[in-house]
Amino acid sequence: MSVKFGTDGWRAVIAEDFTFENLSRVAQATATFWKRHRIRGTVAGVVIGYDRRFLSDQFARRTAEIFAGNGFKVTLSDAPVPTPAVSWLVKDQKAIGGVMITASHNPPVFNGFKLKAHYGGSAPAEMCRGVEELLDATPVKSVALEEGRRRGKIVVSNILPRYFKALKKLVDFKLIAESKARFAHDALFGVGAGCFDQLLEGTTCKVTTLNGEHNPLFGGINPEPIARNYKYSMAYLARHPHDVCLVTDGDADRIGGLDGNGNPLTTHQLICLLLHHFVNNRKGKGRVVKALTTTSMVDKFCEANGLELIETGVGFKYIAAEMIKGDVLLGFEESGGIGFPGHVPERDGILAGLMLLEMLATERKSIKKL
Repeated sequence: MSVKFGTDGWRAVIAEDFTFENLSRVAQATATFWKRHRIRGTVAGVVIGYDRRFLSDQFARRTAEIFAGNGFKVTLSDAPVPTPAVSWLVKDQKAIGGVMITASHNPPVFNGFKLKAHYGGSAPAEMCRGVEELLDATPVKSVALEEGRRRGKIVVSNILPRYFKALKKLVDFKLIAESKARFAHDALFGVGAGCFDQLLEGTTCKVTTLNGEHNPLFGGINPEPIARNYKYSMAYLARHPHDVCLVTDGDADRIGGLDGNGNPLTTHQLICLLLHHFVNNRKGKGRVVKALTTTSMVDKFCEANGLELIETGVGFKYIAAEMIKGDVLLGFEESGGIGFPGHVPERDGILAGLMLLEMLATERKSIKKL
């Protein structure tokens, strides 16, 4: 079977094409590619994470065994984690790359193999092509997980505390912690569940997590932050008003939201609110980068504020390429993927949520008014 990579990895239907055999072929090809294309300043290390989909933990384990068998030192997450946590750790460890087992917002029958480059962003097209070309070029080498752990080739660890610590430095966390925000978080049954609870534990904020249980069928929805998937949270908020409701997708790299009474907010509105916050409250400067399918409200805002606007093709990898060049205030796409300066050149739904909370704490106005 031929494996075809999409924007930043390979996705397929579980047990049809996404099998342990095909996953092993892809993992081996990736290991071969990284061995042949060493990058100065990186170590022979790989970070592997996974989401809550059916068999994701087992697919991640198999991937770890293959990278260890190829001589890489592997950091394997001990639980489902947000994709941006894996991206951040790749950059922090100076690893040659990372793998996230996820199909993001796709229907539950899918799983995927997302490739992360050494800078923590999505793999560029040439890397994806290079891996495709090396499929079946070398036999699969692996070492059993427990043997790999015993030899120090595989380290299984909780990567969230380090990631959370990094996020807290990127926002005015003291302001958020003292804001007495009462907000809901619709996790859409994805890996974002519990993240805001952990981040804001011991603060004055009160978090209500909705759709937080581990359900590989995602409660009958696709875990995508769009209004048609907000049925439960809309009904809940109509009965129990909050300040705002943040929404993260299946692998928590994108953000959506509702106002405190359960009226859906579009991702375009959230993008413009954050742009307003970064310019007017944070006094930020730099280029603004948007995918061409993002609202023209951004164009008007940039024109009114004298900001340079760069428009890219669809796919966050194009935004990431601009972010790597530097001097970017914000980068975003219409689907709710937002990249922030000083972080990885990657979408981060958890950080986007914290930035929205920072905005509300700064403005002291309702999200509706804003």
